Amino acid sequence: MTAPSPERARLASVLRELKGRTGLSLAGLAAKTAFSKSSWDRYLNGRTLPPRDAVQELCRLAGEPEGRCLALWEIAESEGSGRAAAQPPEEAAPVEDDRRQDSADQSCVHRRATLVAVLASVSAVVVGGVAAAALLLPDRGGEPGAALSPPPSVAGPRCRGEVCEGKSPMRMKCAGAPLTLASYRTATGASLELRYSQECGTSWARMWGTRIGDRLEMSAGGAGDGARTGNGRVRSVEIRNGVDADSYVYTPMTAADPGSVVRACFDPVAGGEECFDSRVAR
Repeated sequence: MTAPSPERARLASVLRELKGRTGLSLAGLAAKTAFSKSSWDRYLNGRTLPPRDAVQELCRLAGEPEGRCLALWEIAESEGSGRAAAQPPEEAAPVEDDRRQDSADQSCVHRRATLVAVLASVSAVVVGGVAAAALLLPDRGGEPGAALSPPPSVAGPRCRGEVCEGKSPMRMKCAGAPLTLASYRTATGASLELRYSQECGTSWARMWGTRIGDRLEMSAGGAGDGARTGNGRVRSVEIRNGVDADSYVYTPMTAADPGSVVRACFDPVAGGEECFDSRVAR
C-alpha cells in the first residue's frame, strides 16, 4: 500500500485529533455525517483524501472553526494531485458504501479561489505547501481541546448571555476553553460535568458512559434556588441511541452570571435520580 503524501498525512493527523475530541467511534461518525464507517477509516488513516464536506462536518461535530482544517485540505488536495490547471480533477474509484461521493470534481479554478479565501480568513499568506502546513499545524504543547483553535479574534463565541439560551455550546463556539465547575460519577457508572464559559456567560452539562434512555437536566440561578427552579429555564438532553451512548452528549446552554448556582440532575433509565451543583466564581 502506497504511503500517504506528507500533506495528506498531516491532514489525517489533525482529523484524528478532532475525532478524539468528539468522543465518537467510527460508527458514530457514520451515523452523524453523510459518510460511511469505512470511508472515515480511510480518511483518518490517510489512505484516501476526504471530500471537503467531510472535513467541514468533522469540524462541526468537534466545535472547531473550519478555517485551518480547510487550508490543510486545500494544500493536500493541490499538492497531491499534480495536475495542470487546465485539466479537471480525476475522480477516484467509486466505493459502494460511501453515502456521498467524494467531492473530487471541483474545478482547479474554484479550488484556488477557495484556497485564497480560506487562507485570508486565518490571516496567513501561504507560500508553498510545506511552509503553509508548518504555519497551520497546531501547537501540541497545550490541551487537546484547544490545540487547533485559532486566536479569539478569529474564533470568538457567536453569542453571549441571554442570546445563548437553549443553544448548543459547540455550535456557538462557547466550548473552546470552558471551566469545569464540578464533576460527578453516578451509581450507574455515567460521568457528568457542569461547564461554564466566561466568554459566553453560560453554563451547560454533559454526560458520557451512559445508556439509552438516560436523561440529564440542568438549570442555573441565584443562591438558595431549588434543584429545578433557577432562572426558570431547565435545559435537558436524553440518550436516544447507541451513538449517543458512545459519545459526549451536551445539554443546551443557559445564561449564568458570576455567583449563580448551577445544578444538574441525572435521571437514569434504571435507578434513582442523582443531583449535584456548583457555584460560578465571582
